[in-house]
Amino acid sequence: MDFIRIGDKLISREKAIRTIDKILSLRVAGFSQQDAADRVGVDRTFVSRLETLAEVRKGGSIAVIGFPLENCTELEEVCDKYGVDYSFLMTDKERWQFIESKSGLALLDFLMELLKELRNFDVVVMIGSDMRVQLAEALLGDTVIGVELGRSPMKHDVNYAPDALIELISNVKGGMV
Repeated sequence: MDFIRIGDKLISREKAIRTIDKILSLRVAGFSQQDAADRVGVDRTFVSRLETLAEVRKGGSIAVIGFPLENCTELEEVCDKYGVDYSFLMTDKERWQFIESKSGLALLDFLMELLKELRNFDVVVMIGSDMRVQLAEALLGDTVIGVELGRSPMKHDVNYAPDALIELISNVKGGMV
């Protein structure tokens, strides 16, 4: 065991870590801060402070999907830098290569898996033609924030301003970027 001496107290680092793990497990399981505190034998304020101390970011999970985009690499970097949980961005050429590389059944399977995965996000930013944005809204409902690049069918790549994506992510996170 890993012990730390503080004055006349002997502290077990492993016990502290097990206690923190138990609190977090209870909170993930849906227990209130008070219920988790009562089960572990600490004050509710300790649970609150623990969550604040360990918080990486506020707000829900975010996915960004988009095509046909001219500056995918730059937008991917924005997504990575600002804590987007999932991004799938393509140029028009990449989109067609992707579609043509799959059989009809494989493409349908991919789209169904993608749809299932996107349902796990609190916010899905859909960047694309008016028709693609409307389709995403119909399939995913209120979780979708649509960014229309133009009217369908779009046959050319569009440069979407990275600053606009940063502002959008910031607004979704409540100004926390």
